Amino acid sequence: MTILQTERDSEALTSAIWKTRSAGVEKIARLAICVSITVNVVASMGTFNTAILPAGLTYLQQAVALLMWSVLIYASAFVRPRLQLAFNPDLIALLAFYALAVVSVLWTTLNAAAIMKSAALAMTTFGAFCMITRIDIDDVVKATSSGLFILVAASALCALAVPDIGIDHSWMHNGQWQGVYESKQTLGFVGAYLMFFSCYRKMTGQGWLAFLVAFLLASTCVLASESRGAGAVALAACALLVTSMWSVGCMRLYAILPFVMCVMAGFLIVYFYATGYDAIHIGDATVNFTERTFIWHYAISHFDDAPLLGFGINGFWTIPSIYDYFEQNHGWVLDNYHSGYIAILMETGFLGYVLFAASVLLFSNKVLYLISARSIHRAHCALIIGFVALSFQTNFTETTFLRSTMFTSVLLVAFLLATCRPVPETDF
Repeated sequence: MTILQTERDSEALTSAIWKTRSAGVEKIARLAICVSITVNVVASMGTFNTAILPAGLTYLQQAVALLMWSVLIYASAFVRPRLQLAFNPDLIALLAFYALAVVSVLWTTLNAAAIMKSAALAMTTFGAFCMITRIDIDDVVKATSSGLFILVAASALCALAVPDIGIDHSWMHNGQWQGVYESKQTLGFVGAYLMFFSCYRKMTGQGWLAFLVAFLLASTCVLASESRGAGAVALAACALLVTSMWSVGCMRLYAILPFVMCVMAGFLIVYFYATGYDAIHIGDATVNFTERTFIWHYAISHFDDAPLLGFGINGFWTIPSIYDYFEQNHGWVLDNYHSGYIAILMETGFLGYVLFAASVLLFSNKVLYLISARSIHRAHCALIIGFVALSFQTNFTETTFLRSTMFTSVLLVAFLLATCRPVPETDF
């Protein structure tokens, strides 16, 4: 009996040691995931000013971002899942859309940039799955906020201490802050995202001092960059967040906003397609959103060239005749649609847009179901709804959908995945 008891004690001790080691490894892996998120945010949110990173080395930002996704995916293998996803229609539609976007590279010219973007999109979509199923949403927000704070703090420092870098001196934007970026719009939206996440963290227990420092610094960058649109969108998203926490009725109403915006974007696309106008005409007024509508009209005018499946990922502006014709007519050209909805239509075609709209409709329906069943933490639900609404509003005039290395674009995928869950009994 003594020998048998000794063997059992030895086995119990060995088991305890392995459990302790496993817990230690998991803790390190979680820390690695959080650190990779912060570094990823710093590297991927926009192109740095050429005085900070020469134009020929901008690929390093994308390389660092993809390296961080590699670290996150590897580390997630050592972390037990916290969230189980259900293979329901909402998940199927979302995966079908991103699968179509990834394989759409096959009907492009198969240039290196398109192939790399397709591979990066596949990698980051899988990374979004690993991230949202392995660590808590609050940890994701904390790590993301840390990266955004580093960016706005560095941008404010550049604007005040090194104005030759931090302030835009071009004739169009003279005196406006651009911080560490080459574009003042980028700084505006980075500040807007930090305003939103700071508001969420304050509502979930962060102290007043930390909140005020982050929120005021972010809003200062938004105002100084004169990104009024970014600031308005951020304040609207914060208002959605606050009122969602106050009222479940508001939360239900806001849950359908993404699909409403998707439909509104569809009507806008039909307007340009049917009329052939290159601006929005309201009475005697003409609205072109700082000439963005010129890009929208030009892209939509080529819709009939590839209506069902589109031109493929990164397959439109890389066609020399399309790129050169726009430049000859306008004197400038950007390989950017300045509308995420039009980017989806042109790169994945009518099929892609229908899949995207279907996934958004199923998302809204699932959120309403989770709210009714009280099967998701209320603060997390408010965060997801607010962030998705912020992203969808932003994509009316900027392109962040299908951005494979921009962290907030991938975070959108992660938050959409977070609702593709079964309905357990949890606190609301």
